Amino acid sequence: MSTTSTAVLRSAFIARSTAQAKVSLVLGGVFFLSLMAQIALPIPGSPVPVTGQTLGALLIGTAYGASLGFTTFATYLIVGFLGAPIFASGSHGIARMTGATGGYLVGMLLATVVTGFLAQRKWDQRFRTVIPTMILGELLVFGCGMYWLHHVAVQSWSWTFAKGFTPFFLGEVIKIAIASTALPACWKLVPIIRKS
Repeated sequence: MSTTSTAVLRSAFIARSTAQAKVSLVLGGVFFLSLMAQIALPIPGSPVPVTGQTLGALLIGTAYGASLGFTTFATYLIVGFLGAPIFASGSHGIARMTGATGGYLVGMLLATVVTGFLAQRKWDQRFRTVIPTMILGELLVFGCGMYWLHHVAVQSWSWTFAKGFTPFFLGEVIKIAIASTALPACWKLVPIIRKS
């Protein structure tokens, strides 16, 4: 299979895109996101914890593409809203959407679409383009998250930045570095795996 303008990692490793394969990918993606969400560290004074969820959303979006990435993250949200303890620290329910963290979840959903769209145009295959892809995804997550947090908490913008962005900055830089290194490395494995 050649790497076309719409090829993403999942299609590079899974040649046949059957309905059964897509369902398996969605379920596997929901499981992966659930595990990443359990990597959670509370921030003193902030209603938003540091989690691996953001990295999970960025990786799902780029590996799956815009459509399947969106479907996977939307399924993850629905399952969590219905009561499965798959959000950060085993939480669940619609309160996660209506509360302080809701905007971050919406931002992650949008990030899967945008990073997936760019990945379909090979932006995840090279270091110089994958970094802007991940930064754009992070901007969507934190843009939506802080806007939502500002209105839900009814606090000043300085408080919102102090509690909803500043404590996360270093962690997000590390997540961008992980994704920006891992994705091009995975693409380098594609020809090797196809030959074996």
